[in-house]
Amino acid sequence: MTSKRDLLVIAREIAGSARGSEQIEARVGRGRDTDVEVLRGSVESLTVAESEGVTIRVVVDGRQGVASAGSLDPEIVAATLKDARDNARFAEPDEFSGLATPAELGDSLVPELDLWRDDLALIPTEEKVAMALELERAVLSANSLVRGVESSSYGDGSNESALVTSTGIEAAQRRTTASLGASALAGPETDTQTGYGFSVGRTLSDLDLEYAANQAANRAVRLLGATQPKTQRIPVILDPLVTRTVLALIVSALGAESVQKGRSMFAGRLGEEIGSPIVNLIEDPTNPEAFGATPFDSEGAPTRRVDLVTAGVLNGYLHNVTTARRGKTVTTGSALGSGVGARAAYLRPGPLSVEELFASVPHALYVQSVSGIHSGTSTVSGDFSVGAEGLMVRDGVFAEPVREATIASTLPRILLDIAQIGSDLTWLPGGGAGLTLLISDMMLSGS
Repeated sequence: MTSKRDLLVIAREIAGSARGSEQIEARVGRGRDTDVEVLRGSVESLTVAESEGVTIRVVVDGRQGVASAGSLDPEIVAATLKDARDNARFAEPDEFSGLATPAELGDSLVPELDLWRDDLALIPTEEKVAMALELERAVLSANSLVRGVESSSYGDGSNESALVTSTGIEAAQRRTTASLGASALAGPETDTQTGYGFSVGRTLSDLDLEYAANQAANRAVRLLGATQPKTQRIPVILDPLVTRTVLALIVSALGAESVQKGRSMFAGRLGEEIGSPIVNLIEDPTNPEAFGATPFDSEGAPTRRVDLVTAGVLNGYLHNVTTARRGKTVTTGSALGSGVGARAAYLRPGPLSVEELFASVPHALYVQSVSGIHSGTSTVSGDFSVGAEGLMVRDGVFAEPVREATIASTLPRILLDIAQIGSDLTWLPGGGAGLTLLISDMMLSGS
């Protein structure tokens, strides 16, 4: 690690190296991360690491070059800048490429977000290890049918970053996160089921160990005795974790970069009805409850709430500066790395509790987890066919568990077939939130 020089000062020095018509963007950061993995009452791995790094983007005559390094040593930074300049020489020119300017960002207000907890750095590592060990014990005692814990972990991070461009943009932010996670094993070796439980927050005191333990145990135990279901068309209820996965696919197709390249199922559909009337899809990284919350995007543009779909109608796409120029619009503050993406996407919750949503349909499949997402889905064609396990729902309650099944539809059809949206909005690690979701009709393939 280099001396603790102010990150903005370092970024200003790099951006200030621009010469002639060259534009330079410097992103610098440093952080401290703790990761604890325990197994059978002992620490399997413990990592406490400090890191720092820089990413430099150079644009000359529409040609863009990017280079990164895991150090802020002045000599390494200088070499990284040289690499970025060299990479730009070999890039294809793009008339819309170039760094953002203050004029393009307009008068958008920078959201004030409280994402940092000072106490996280003061908590002894021993206390974090103790929490991971206690989580394992709590999972084992949560249910007599739990025979083991596949994994039990604690992790946290304290990260600071700054961005400066030669075009006059400056941004700085810092955040902390902490999480617990465990995977329970239930049943005999001939019929072992697994279940995952977690808790996420900004610091250790935000975490709910008992909730994570009970969640892991319950999700494993309720799948014991699962069998392959009959092939049929059936309403499907998605677990919040599954909803978040499906939502991530949908939102990725609403990035303007994919739309402009013709790689999105939503290309050319602005103003059209793409979902049921109860669907309101929102991207809001200004919400401090979201773990992807941030006041600035990767280009230094202030983030903002974007109502992508309102009452089922597609309002717009997510943009960075380049896609906004190409589309003759303005950035939505959605630059993510070198592309476009969502950080805090969610469906507006409905009025029904989970129990009321279950009771709203006489017979359904509750999908607890899915597999084959990458091989069985396409955000270009909209195809959706994935492995599923979960439980049948009858008369508002769980019935027999099922496995070795496949659920199939298309992503556009799923949006149109959303019949109920639960009130149980849950912010999850990564770029969004989940909730319980009722799809009126899907193909269930089994025996």
